[in-house]
Amino acid sequence: MKRIVEIMCLMLSLIYASNLYAHAVVTDHSLKIAQPKANQAKKIELTFNSKIELGLSQVFLVSKGDVHTLLPIGKGDKQGNVRVDLPPLPPGEYALRYKIFAADGHLTEDVIHFSVTP
Repeated sequence: MKRIVEIMCLMLSLIYASNLYAHAVVTDHSLKIAQPKANQAKKIELTFNSKIELGLSQVFLVSKGDVHTLLPIGKGDKQGNVRVDLPPLPPGEYALRYKIFAADGHLTEDVIHFSVTP
């Protein structure tokens, strides 16, 4: 009987393991393809390796002088994608600092540096 219980526990753990999510890690972003042009709004797409809790997540624009501005975010086209609305910016060096909550409840923080070209 003990052996049957052990086997059942092992089977249940294997079944539920497939439903677990990892920490949210950026696997791709649209800034790799094209840097923003000066004085033009742009939608940035961040692709994560897991489902995101959008309501608990934040993305900040970091500009000269370490000034942080909260940016509007929305659901991307696919699961794990986050759309970031970047306002028109003058030429210069910037960063996106994100705090993303994965579906597993873990917080991921990181920074993506980019340039705005004339």
